[in-house]
Amino acid sequence: MITILHYKVHEVSSYINWIYFFHAWGFQPRFADIADIHGCDVCRASWLTSFPEEERPKASEAMQLFKEANRMLNLLDEDFEVKTIFKLCKANSKGDNLILDGVTFPLLRQQMKKREGGPFLCLSDFVRPLSSGITDTVGAFAATIDADMEGLYEKDPYKHLLVQTLSDRLAEAATEKMHEHVRKEAWGYAKDENLTIPELLIEKYQGIRPAVGYPSLPDQSVNFLLDELLNMKQIGIKLTENGAMYPHASVCGLMFAHPASEYFSIGKIGEDQLQDYARRRGKSVEEMRKFLAANLQD
Repeated sequence: MITILHYKVHEVSSYINWIYFFHAWGFQPRFADIADIHGCDVCRASWLTSFPEEERPKASEAMQLFKEANRMLNLLDEDFEVKTIFKLCKANSKGDNLILDGVTFPLLRQQMKKREGGPFLCLSDFVRPLSSGITDTVGAFAATIDADMEGLYEKDPYKHLLVQTLSDRLAEAATEKMHEHVRKEAWGYAKDENLTIPELLIEKYQGIRPAVGYPSLPDQSVNFLLDELLNMKQIGIKLTENGAMYPHASVCGLMFAHPASEYFSIGKIGEDQLQDYARRRGKSVEEMRKFLAANLQD
C-alpha cells in the first residue's frame, strides 16, 4: 500500500539539519550551532562572544542568516507544504539484486580492497535471501516541495537562493519525519524508539535510509525503478530522461530495518561488475557507464 503524507512547513522545520544549510552558504559546521541557541538577546550575544575576535564577523553573518531563514520559513508556511510518499514492499535478496513487490532492483557491491579488511558490502546483504523462504520488508520513499516554491523571488537573487537552500533542507526534513513515522508506526519495528531530533540527525535509530546519489546507491537511473514502485507523480515529482528529479528539491531512496545495516560507499568498481550490472539492469554497458562514471576505475 502506498502512503502519502503532507506536511506544513512548520511541521518539519524542527527536523532541519542546519549544518547542511550553512554549508551551502559557505559556513563551517561550528557556525550552524546558532540553530541550537535560545533566541533571546543575552543567549545570542553570549554565543557570539564564544568565538575568537577574528571570527565574530562571520558568526554575526551566520546569526543574521539564520534569522532571515526563519523569517522565510514563516512566510513559506502560509502557502506551501512538503509532500512525502512511501511504500513498504515485500522483499527478498537474490545475489546483488533486491526483489521488491516483484520488481527486480539491481544493486552494486564494493569491489576494491579495503585497508581495514572486512566484507565487501551490498545493500542486498541487509535483506533475507529468497532461498530462505521468508519474506522480508524494504521501504521505498520519496519527498519533495511544492514545485511553485522553485520560482519564488526570481528577481531577488538573495531571497531566491535562500528559498532554494531552504527547499533542499525541507525535503530532507520531511523525509526524516516520515522515516520516524515509518519506524514507530507504519512499519513499527522500532515502536519504543524515543530519540531527540539531534539524535535523529546523527542517525541513532535502527536501520538506514540511503537515498539515490548516496555512496551506497550511486546510480541515478534507479529513480526509474523507484518510480515504478511509487508512482512519484502523485506528489508532483517528474523524472527527466536521465532520471533527475523535478522539483530539484526532491529526494528518494530505500529504507532498511536490519539492526546491522550501515551506510557505506561502493567506491570504484571494475569493468566486470559494470558489465554484470548493465546486464541485470537490462541496459547497455555504455549507458550504465554514463551513470556510473564516478565509480569506474581510471
